Amino acid sequence: MKRILKWFGIIVGVLALAIGLLLFSMRFHDGPLEILSGGPFKTGELATVPADWSFLTDRSTLEFQTMDPAQSRTVWLAVHERRLFLVSGYMNTGYGAIWKQWPHYLENDDRIILRIDGRLYEQRLQRIMSGAEVIPVLSEFGRKYGAGGLASDASVSSGSTWMYEVVSRN
Repeated sequence: MKRILKWFGIIVGVLALAIGLLLFSMRFHDGPLEILSGGPFKTGELATVPADWSFLTDRSTLEFQTMDPAQSRTVWLAVHERRLFLVSGYMNTGYGAIWKQWPHYLENDDRIILRIDGRLYEQRLQRIMSGAEVIPVLSEFGRKYGAGGLASDASVSSGSTWMYEVVSRN
């Protein structure tokens, strides 16, 4: 029994070390890998920002990078009236406090870079806490990701959901 526990401890230790090394190495990777945050973008061509984001309507995810810290991640998106929105849910939960750090990074520097199909778009994220676009944007998230019954502006105004519009840096 002691021998089994010893080997179990070694296996758990090796797995923990491997996961730690993976997460650390992702800080230097060119962009995120699915749910794992990555480092700053190293590839991509700077492009003119489109006036109409409708070409992303049925796209399920996109990559973006914050500037401080220079980290990238994959997020869900919604397009409403040709405008692009990102939403971070679960902000008032323990899970959100651990997993959802990027919205807090924007409090000091709201500049971002979107990477879409190898093109880089320098933008900003502007937080929305109320307004006519809240319900339609949440409804679009529901259509795309299956949370249709949750389209309530109360989740945005209470801070449980943080909503951002992608806007020009100018």
